Amino acid sequence: MRVFLTGALGFIGRHVVVRLMQDGHELVCLVRKTSNPAWLREVGATVVVGDVLDKDSVLAGMRGCDWAVHLANLYSFWQPDRSLYAAVNIDGTRNVMESALEAGIAKIVHISTAAVYGRPADCPFTEDSPVGPARFSEYARTKYAGDLVAWELHRKRGLPLVVIYPGVVLGPGDPKFTGLYIRDFLRGRIPATGFDDAAFTYVHVRDVAEGIARALEKPDNIGEKYLLGKEQLSNRQYSALISELSGAPMPRMRLPGFAIMAIAGVLTWIADRVKRPPVWGMSRDRGWVISVDAMRTTREGFRFDGSKAERELGLTYTPIRLALQEAIAACRQGLEAPAAPPRPAG
Repeated sequence: MRVFLTGALGFIGRHVVVRLMQDGHELVCLVRKTSNPAWLREVGATVVVGDVLDKDSVLAGMRGCDWAVHLANLYSFWQPDRSLYAAVNIDGTRNVMESALEAGIAKIVHISTAAVYGRPADCPFTEDSPVGPARFSEYARTKYAGDLVAWELHRKRGLPLVVIYPGVVLGPGDPKFTGLYIRDFLRGRIPATGFDDAAFTYVHVRDVAEGIARALEKPDNIGEKYLLGKEQLSNRQYSALISELSGAPMPRMRLPGFAIMAIAGVLTWIADRVKRPPVWGMSRDRGWVISVDAMRTTREGFRFDGSKAERELGLTYTPIRLALQEAIAACRQGLEAPAAPPRPAG
């Protein structure tokens, strides 16, 4: 099949590219003009220049494709211009979904996040659980709003939609929040732990790519939702496992929640004014973000049951211990892209 992808150069996107090419799909990848598409060309994908904020470019790239995967989003817990969250995660999603309808795409898989559920009454929650009353970051709020746009187009206009909701994604090559936490942990730059009892459901990045591929290729699943993740770790268990696997010491301090939120509030206030990310010490070095949104998310956690993907997609989850081992090794080696699949002959 000819598959259109957004976000192909992202952490999850690179793994999806590799996984879909292993099945022989022809990939058409939308990249911004500021991106470096050399890796995509190297692995044999077709590159089209555009932006999810430019619907005409999305539609032009999507024409002639059979399926689509929408991965592009603004994933961060601080931005100097917060309006970008809505622009990318809501308006960009609308552009991609409307383009899929206009281009006659047979199926589009939209990648959301388990964070859109907020804090549901069900714990662990499932795909069918009612969402909680609030989201805990601008990222989660706008991803949820983008979901609502997609599902409305599914209900009212027949958009052939499937939505994936990953948990906390681990594995080699993560340049964002989770990967930066591991990197800074190894460098001894995490000053303290906190919210130790809050827990998250984790998933290996290759399992996310596998789940996306299987959801795309599975017949008769239009309108389905899939939570991806299995193992649940408290924040303290997660940090302790990084320490065990890497040999890096645990942070010496354990801060109460009110102190963490106060520090995050001060750092975020400063960051909003100097237009630099709220990292520890306000260093210019890119590091783990200690923003109000990040700490709210860390405080709340999320625990869900991802067994539907096991039953319906045949997904087998990778142990999180292995995902962390690979992530630690990648941090130490500076790896970003997964290995490319072999190019077909001819």
